Amino acid sequence: MGNKILITGGAGFIGSHLVRQFVNKYTDYKIFNLDKLTYAGNLENLKDVESKSNYQFIKGDINDAEFINDLFLKYQFDGVIHLAAESHVDRSILEPLAFIHTNIIGTVNLLNAAKNIWKDHYEGKRFYHISTDEVYGSLGEEGLFLESTSYDPQSPYSASKASSDHFVRAYGNTYGLPIIISNCSNNYGPNQFPEKLIPLIISNILQNKALPIYGDGKYTRDWLWVKDHAMAIDTIYHNGANGETYNIGGFNEWKNINIVLLICDILDEKLGNPSGTSSQLITYIKDRPGHDRRYAIDASKLKSELGWVPSITFEEGIRQTIEWYLDNQQWLSNITSGEYLQYYKQQYQI
Repeated sequence: MGNKILITGGAGFIGSHLVRQFVNKYTDYKIFNLDKLTYAGNLENLKDVESKSNYQFIKGDINDAEFINDLFLKYQFDGVIHLAAESHVDRSILEPLAFIHTNIIGTVNLLNAAKNIWKDHYEGKRFYHISTDEVYGSLGEEGLFLESTSYDPQSPYSASKASSDHFVRAYGNTYGLPIIISNCSNNYGPNQFPEKLIPLIISNILQNKALPIYGDGKYTRDWLWVKDHAMAIDTIYHNGANGETYNIGGFNEWKNINIVLLICDILDEKLGNPSGTSSQLITYIKDRPGHDRRYAIDASKLKSELGWVPSITFEEGIRQTIEWYLDNQQWLSNITSGEYLQYYKQQYQI
């Protein structure tokens, strides 16, 4: 494999952990971080690596095809790890076109640039596309998502990611592009923007605000520690087989309401509140449209073929996550203002 790697969306939540993993671990690589710096992209996430000699930040938009093609021509990337995406289901319901542009057209722009610049000289090259378990739709009480599970996206977000997955595979089949895809379960950990469940609940408890819970709160997800995800991506990028798909999961199913109650208990303990203080903030709100009931990943292929398994239990990971937010309340305050407050009021109406 070549050593000049473009990571798209590297200033975001998962992307920043992946950039850090590669910059620190592979000192003989050159890591290029391309990010548009929208509301969820934050260069504060990478202050610890920004001065490293093997790291370079590039501000830009994957929707700009000419810019992307020029970038590939200038830097002659050997590999692409593509994470840049609109990723929040609630926002996709409000603004589906933004998800079509970024997640579909942006992905095709990257595929075209790789195809045009690499020009069939694919040895040592790799295009790795990061996707989601949401493309598979919703599960009942039993069963797990396999790599062979048929796609059944239920939201504009998951539909846009499913489409991008199909384009990546099509470029592999049609042009021989050396592609690889992984579909991951819900991530959690430090630096996550507080529109997502776990940091939203932590943030609201710290502000003594209502904890909005959709429907009955019994929606089930498989939760994956973000640093374990970064290590899984590292493993797949270097050792996975071209054309293959790998599911990445935490072997760790939780109902939303149970996670919220766990966070309430831990924060009451850490803040010195009487037991049950934070849980009194729980507020059930109208369910969101098309809410998938359950996701659960079977990551046994990744375990058996490439040897990856999660390194941390959810109970350990959630405590570390809470401690990080407690220690970084200024970071939280800096990003939960302005546009985010307007979105929050529109979405939750509380």
